[in-house]
Amino acid sequence: MKPATDWLDRTDLKILALLQQEGRLSNVELAERVALSPTPCLRRVKRLEEAGVIAFYRAELDRRQLGLGVTAFVCINIADHGPKATELFLSAVDAIDEIVTCHVLSGQFDFLLEVVTPTLDHYASVMLDRLGGLPGVSALQTSFALRTVKGARRLPLAHLGS
Repeated sequence: MKPATDWLDRTDLKILALLQQEGRLSNVELAERVALSPTPCLRRVKRLEEAGVIAFYRAELDRRQLGLGVTAFVCINIADHGPKATELFLSAVDAIDEIVTCHVLSGQFDFLLEVVTPTLDHYASVMLDRLGGLPGVSALQTSFALRTVKGARRLPLAHLGS
């Protein structure tokens, strides 16, 4: 199948925008909002799923309501950038539940981790007992989020509509 950027039309983009905003919309309601009948709308959604444009569905949970009041961003450098060392590091990162995202970076640091914990004491424990002990870590720097101003995880789609 061609890349999605080659075949998405305005209706597909409307469907994607609505599902990003409200993933629990029924097919009937979604069809109504994009001005289609339910069957063609469902066909489009299935095509978007099969093409991997819609990767999965999930509930977005409120961190504060769940007692997760600390969000830390941890910049990490590793000493060895070889494939085995990097894979070992990434496997260890994947095993730590408090790490909710991990990005490979260019620039001053090698990785950026987003770490979520209930308290600062819990973060200190994770940092001292686990993050500092990740394989190959040569430098680690933490910044704490004081407040989240924009937290929605919707992707921008405007560039596809031209």
